[in-house]
Amino acid sequence: MSRMDYFSQGGTPFDGFLYAELGQDRAGNTVSVLSALARLGRDPWDEAAELSAMSSAVAQTRLGVLLARFHDVPAVDRDPRATIPRLVALLPSSTAQKTGAGNVLPAGAKVPGIGAIIAVLMMVIVFLLQTFIFGSAGTGD
Repeated sequence: MSRMDYFSQGGTPFDGFLYAELGQDRAGNTVSVLSALARLGRDPWDEAAELSAMSSAVAQTRLGVLLARFHDVPAVDRDPRATIPRLVALLPSSTAQKTGAGNVLPAGAKVPGIGAIIAVLMMVIVFLLQTFIFGSAGTGD
């Protein structure tokens, strides 16, 4: 499912993780995981998808490495051992992604059969043959 499909349905499976608060930055603004990743120049949804596909231990290590580069929120620097596992626990389970369960067709949708695909290919071939054999109108020369 594309990111836009998730947005049109009212959110993504990563929202709990991405909108989790890290604390306040030095200016007093509340910083979420989403804004921290964006400030680091990373795509938050891509990072969340990659982290959720990893085991918990590997995801914690990777997120720890990412957030170690983020010094805007003092609370993260003070207690990363409490922050990182809490955040990784908010990621969706990766079993649906590994099995492809997230790629389910909407109710009533049908996968085109081989006959329909062959018919479209035949129409394209006939069109191309007609163009090459009889030429196109072109400029009239």
